[in-house]
Formats: sequence, C-alpha cells, structure tokens
Amino acid sequence: MVTEALVDPVFWLASFAGGAFGAAIGGLPAFIFTGLAVIAGEAAVIAGADGNITNLIGFGPIFGPHISFAGGAAGAAYAAKQGYLEDGKDILSPLGTHHTDVLLVGGLFGLFGFAGTELLNYIQFGTDNIALMVFVSAIVHRLAFGYSIIGEVYGNSVFDMGPFERGEENAPGIWLPWQYKWSGVTMIGIIGGLVGGFTYIATGSVVLIFGISAASLVILNAGLDNFPVTHHITLPGAVGAVSADMTGFSPTVVMLVALAFGVFGALFGEVIERIFYAHGKTHVDPPAAAIAASGLLATLLVAVGVFSGTFWPTFGL
Repeated sequence: MVTEALVDPVFWLASFAGGAFGAAIGGLPAFIFTGLAVIAGEAAVIAGADGNITNLIGFGPIFGPHISFAGGAAGAAYAAKQGYLEDGKDILSPLGTHHTDVLLVGGLFGLFGFAGTELLNYIQFGTDNIALMVFVSAIVHRLAFGYSIIGEVYGNSVFDMGPFERGEENAPGIWLPWQYKWSGVTMIGIIGGLVGGFTYIATGSVVLIFGISAASLVILNAGLDNFPVTHHITLPGAVGAVSADMTGFSPTVVMLVALAFGVFGALFGEVIERIFYAHGKTHVDPPAAAIAASGLLATLLVAVGVFSGTFWPTFGL
C-alpha cells in the first residue's frame, strides 16, 4: 500500500496550492516560512504537543521545500524562459499574480515534489527525501523548460571560478560570492556542524536547528551580503549527532561526529554549486543536494556498522 497521503485528495489539493504559493511569493521567502513553521512546531513538541506543525506545515504540502521552494524555483525558471523575469536563478523575488501560467507551473511542480517524496518515503529511501526531491525537481525543470543541465562552462573546468574572480563577462554565476572559497566553506562547516550537534544535545530535536538556519535567511532575502547559508551544515551536524548518540557514543564524540558531518555538508554543497549551479541559468539548490548526501552517508555508516541507527528510515536497516 502507498502512503496514506498519496491516496488523500486533500494532500494533492494542498500540494498544488503550496507549489503555486511558493511561485507567487518567491522560493526563498517560502523557504523562510518553512523555517519559521519548523521552529514553531519543534517548540510545541518540546512543550509536549504533537508534531503536526512541523510535519504537516513546515515539511508538509504548504511549506515543505519539495513543494513550495521547488515550486518557486520552477516558477522562476519558467518565468525567465517566457521573458517575465530577467534571471531564472532569482528565487528571492515574488512572482506575483499577473502571470497565472507561472502559478500553474509552481502548482504542478508542487504536485511533483509531493508525489516523489511520498514514494521515496514509502520505500524508505535512506535519506532526507524532501531535500532529495528539491534537487531532482530542479534538474527536471531545467529539462522541461529547455535549459542545459550543467550550463556553459567558460573556465578550465566546472570547478574553475577564475573567470568570476577576474570579473570576466562570461563568468559563472556564483551562488554565494562570500561563501565559495574552500577554506571559508570548511570553516563554516566546522562551526555549523558543532552548532547543529549542540542544539540536538540540548533539545533532543534534530530539525530545530534546520528551522533556525532556514528562518535566518530572512537577512539574506533583505539584501544583506556576507550572511552565510547554513541549513545544509547545521542539519547534517544534527543528523550526525543523533546517529552517534543512538550508537552510544559520549557527548564529546557526538559533537565531533556533528563537526565532521557539518564539514561534509558544507563541502558537498560547494561541489554541487560548482557543477550544477554556477554555469547554469536556473536555481539548482546546493544545500538540498548536500542534505540528501549527508543522509545517505549516515545510512551507509549504519549499513557498515559504524552507527546503530540514524534519523531517516533506511530500507529497514
């Protein structure tokens, strides 16, 4: 039997609305609301309530990133192709209501994200399937609207950011100009991993720090540069921490595992940025890919016996 949500028309209707709403208000604003909903939901859980705010609002059909953020990113890609928007990577700007076809695209990609995530959850694919579907959805919208999957590479390789650093006309479009050098990415990985690990130790919540990191992007959306993006660092840190904790490691080791997972998330995100984001013309989300990869890493470590369990359901392991 498939998941209950997949056979419930309410979830399909809500997912269409969530994707269209993400397109209307913009992908990043929608994701900020994800963070706020998760903070509220996890605070309620800590206070003794159920997890419905987190699961059905923050990660559900209204603000689940696989639905609202992915719908916003697809809407921006489509709007740029139609000439409604100058930059297909622009996930900050609301797309409004003048072009109903953009909202329809957002809604359809919301349905795609919902269905894909539910199917992956049904087979217990061993990672954060919401994050995985955000990444998959971006590849699909590039194919659907006639964009190159990688884009046009002007440097020596996809990893060469020299044209950007020299200010060349055809330079790649860096995701975060203040967060792409390997040393800085590694350092924020250390910091964010430890923050994620300690937040898990202090609260018992794996996803609270994700909500905090996501909500903090309101500062970036306001146009302030130099603000780090960390949800692909802090969440892997917390996932590593819970795996280490479930295995019976000491709190110090739990923190060190969180540090390692934070660095992994940070570096993997930058790899994805250079391969899929920098040279392309639409938004392929580096954090989503990094979160999904960190979940698969935890699953692999369960499979080989390093961990006794992890946060995501893992093929019955």
